[in-house]
Amino acid sequence: VAIFHKRTFFFTLITTLWALIGVTNGIILTQRMTPFTVKDMTAITDGATIMTNYFSKVQLVLGGAAIAAAVGLFVWLGFKGPKIKTKLNYKAVIPGVAGMIASAVLVVTLLINVGVLSTFFGNLAYAYTDYGVPYCFINTWLNTGIHKPAAYSKADVEKIVKDNDLNQGGGTTVKLKSSKVASSSTSQYPNILFLQLESFVDPTLFKNIKLSEDPIPYYRSLMKNYSSGSLNVPACGAGTANTEFEVMTGLSVKFFGPGEYPFKSVLKDKPAESAARDLEHMGYSTHAIHDHRALFYNRNTVFANLGYDSFTSVEYMNGVEKTPKNWAKDKVLTKEITDTLKSTKGRDYIYTISVQGHGKYPSDPVLTNPEIKVTKAPNEQLKNQYEYYVNQIHEMDQFVKALIKSLNELDEPTVLVMYGDHIPALDISEDTYDAKDLYQTQYVIWNNIGMKKVDKDQTAYQITADVFNRLGIHEGTTIRYHQNVSHNSKNYLSDLKILGYDMLYGDCYTYGGQNPFSKWPMTMGIKPITIDKIVSVGGKYYIKGHNFTEYSKVTLNGKQLKTVYLSPSLLGMLEDVDPADARKMKVSQIDTKNNTIISTTE
Repeated sequence: VAIFHKRTFFFTLITTLWALIGVTNGIILTQRMTPFTVKDMTAITDGATIMTNYFSKVQLVLGGAAIAAAVGLFVWLGFKGPKIKTKLNYKAVIPGVAGMIASAVLVVTLLINVGVLSTFFGNLAYAYTDYGVPYCFINTWLNTGIHKPAAYSKADVEKIVKDNDLNQGGGTTVKLKSSKVASSSTSQYPNILFLQLESFVDPTLFKNIKLSEDPIPYYRSLMKNYSSGSLNVPACGAGTANTEFEVMTGLSVKFFGPGEYPFKSVLKDKPAESAARDLEHMGYSTHAIHDHRALFYNRNTVFANLGYDSFTSVEYMNGVEKTPKNWAKDKVLTKEITDTLKSTKGRDYIYTISVQGHGKYPSDPVLTNPEIKVTKAPNEQLKNQYEYYVNQIHEMDQFVKALIKSLNELDEPTVLVMYGDHIPALDISEDTYDAKDLYQTQYVIWNNIGMKKVDKDQTAYQITADVFNRLGIHEGTTIRYHQNVSHNSKNYLSDLKILGYDMLYGDCYTYGGQNPFSKWPMTMGIKPITIDKIVSVGGKYYIKGHNFTEYSKVTLNGKQLKTVYLSPSLLGMLEDVDPADARKMKVSQIDTKNNTIISTTE
């Protein structure tokens, strides 16, 4: 402020910016358990698409009015506000300002070196409380990616590869098969399904409420009869994509900057190894399924960079029912998963992300005659929130039951790994959650191949390697690392971090000095959307074809035309088209939140 004539303007601007960060953090903490970070600003478009799930129209209008008023104030201060009319003595002011900045940097560096401050936050929410919003917020800006480890060199990486037998063929670099093996070669292995359940945890662990009955009786019976345990996840109340990242890659997000989403940073542009890639080399067909938007967390791009053959998002689904908070109900996933299994001749790897249990959980009663009732809670608002939540996961429990019934009827050898991505964004503390900490959910490994029940607790970045090991699958760099290295060894996490840095940011010494992966030619959806004919009736055009959904729109030269969805085989046009252009019309799947074309028929 001292170096400007318009000090009132700049003082107000800087103060308002920090106040806005603080207020935003406070608002976000009322909706989830993770504080506001700079990384959230990279996800601002995703956040804007679900604002109406969290705030009423009145709240959004008032927020918009407040922003407009603030902008008006700054414009007035910029043109009409007071300013110093005397000439500034920059020879005195600039060294003074520079000295204050240097002192701040020096003190912070000193406090970090002596351990008073930290740059690693095991629990971001606790860090914001311990160190304050400004320090932590700036840290989430400056501290990004995986920092280059001190012990990083070609020799260090090759030693890790050789000592831990990461290359099945021997040698000091991991050698991957150059092309996909025929699907028939996987006949001795089962289908491998991962089902990530949104905000799904055992509700009987909440010590501050009582329930009329168990909301998840089927899931609980599975945990009693199949391998199960606690799963340590990297997210708390939010951050679904980071649990996906750990399970898919075998790397820990703790290696990255605080609050960072690799789906929003490095994996947007970097093709990388994943469980999908590893199984693809064995002949598996690999698929991702999610009953929410394809563009959320850049999944339509990231999944291609991770090597998936197909990605079916909500835009490619029919018959989707919604919760009162406008999230898709997970029961639609039963058909999507079984249809995907039927779409190929060989074995399949399917990673499914559910969404039904997502917050915000309403503090007002919105359910009529809920099946599960909260009989005791700290207050009426929390009672309503918990009651809404437990009834959603009760329906998710029923979905799991229906899915397993369908898998049994399909009669293919199958392993289904299920777990919650994080605890729900409710008023939960370590005092009210009967688990090790707030980063615990529960997993279970259902199967129809007679796997022995083995119960143990593990982390999200370990579970894939554990499942593969039990199936006799030892393909993949991080897979073999977790299988071959003791999790209690001194260098277990530090060497894993070196591998992660090398594969995602370094010189790819793991693979001999060159990234062997490229963006995979992933298809959106497993059912091709096709046009059979375009007909004109009464001057209006109709498109006949296959596999249309409510997200299908007719496009002409990339421009969206007004379209009405009539059925999976029929679309109607709501605007006139030049007959000469009619044959050029195509059908595109549209992200309706930001009106973006996801894919288009050829």
